[in-house]
Amino acid sequence: MPTRFIPANPAKLHLILMLTLTFSTGVIDAVGYLGLDRVFTGNMTGNVVILGMAIMGGDNLPILGPIVALAGFMLGALVAGRTLRPSISGWNHRTTGLLSGVAMVMGVVAAVLLIGGAPSEGEPKIVIITATLAIAMGIQAATARHLNVKDVPTVVVTSTITGLAADSRFGANTHPFWGRRLTAILLILAGAAAGAGLLQLQLGLGVLATALLTLGVAVVGGFAGRGTEPAPTPRSTAATTS
Repeated sequence: MPTRFIPANPAKLHLILMLTLTFSTGVIDAVGYLGLDRVFTGNMTGNVVILGMAIMGGDNLPILGPIVALAGFMLGALVAGRTLRPSISGWNHRTTGLLSGVAMVMGVVAAVLLIGGAPSEGEPKIVIITATLAIAMGIQAATARHLNVKDVPTVVVTSTITGLAADSRFGANTHPFWGRRLTAILLILAGAAAGAGLLQLQLGLGVLATALLTLGVAVVGGFAGRGTEPAPTPRSTAATTS
């Protein structure tokens, strides 16, 4: 891969990669909500709200789907957190491996959907796909969190919108990172629009697009980070005996 296309500044590169994942979240959430019985696989806030309304019988909203997505997302985040536990914040071979794994899982789901077609309403296949995608997105979100790119959490934009408005010239007038905040909001919006458009063609295309974007992020990040991983910091005697 030609290095001239990769920013030399790691912070800038990580920002670009996380913004790419933000766009991909918009794609996969549009696919989930519109194609998998109104369930988000990336935005867990939406699932919590849907579940609360569904419990009270609101508009025939699904109950099982949001529960499965929440459980799957938490499981994925747990797996990623455990995997990244020995490493310090930043890109390393573990982040590359996790994101590559996410891309592979989504690729398999996309193949199933492209070959077998979209599942019918009430079909158990929907629950299985929802759980699989939610686990993958949980891993992705936790991995992105490990990279610690400020104001780009990749799966939600509520806090980003809050910061953009509160810190603006008309608010606290500090407006740090307003460019990345606005970009993240626009990208998840654009991703959702792209996902809805791809859904008109075939449900699996949106999942495939997300898989390819995630794989691209893993490859670029892994390539740029080769040979730059810091050695693990040894525990001090005091830390190990306390």
